[in-house]
Amino acid sequence: MLNFATLTATQKSAATGFFELSNTLFDGLQSLVKLNLQAAKATLQETADTTLAAFQIKDPQELVTLQTNLLKAVPEKATSYLRHVQAIATSSGAEVRQYAEDLGADAKTGFATLVETATQNAPAGTENAVALVKSTVAAATKAIESAQQVAKEATDKAVEAVEAHLDAKA
Repeated sequence: MLNFATLTATQKSAATGFFELSNTLFDGLQSLVKLNLQAAKATLQETADTTLAAFQIKDPQELVTLQTNLLKAVPEKATSYLRHVQAIATSSGAEVRQYAEDLGADAKTGFATLVETATQNAPAGTENAVALVKSTVAAATKAIESAQQVAKEATDKAVEAVEAHLDAKA
């Protein structure tokens, strides 16, 4: 039977999970900011080094060589940066998915308990209505589980496609 203590415990669990997810997402954002700051710092240093090196050049062929070497490094640096972003996004996405799955499982359990409690206390002569409610709940639960599975598979395929694209570029 549902009572105030049960509801309070459920709400506390939900709030704790939400704040843990928020902290995880904040950590991911913090990692992304750190990565961007590192990239900006490295780019600034490379620009300074290249500019100073360009001032030392006396032969136009050396300038062409310097420019060619800079352009050759761009795809590798971009791929490295994207891999880091992907790792951060994948980690955060996995946490969000796990939170959603846990939340769905908790909701499913809570709803099942609520329906079971309600049907146990149903008045005599309502057995057909109770059976209909249970059947409807079972069908809705199965539909939700199917939708969650499809969403999980789509997310997994999207991650695989991004990884394959990055691997092809490497």
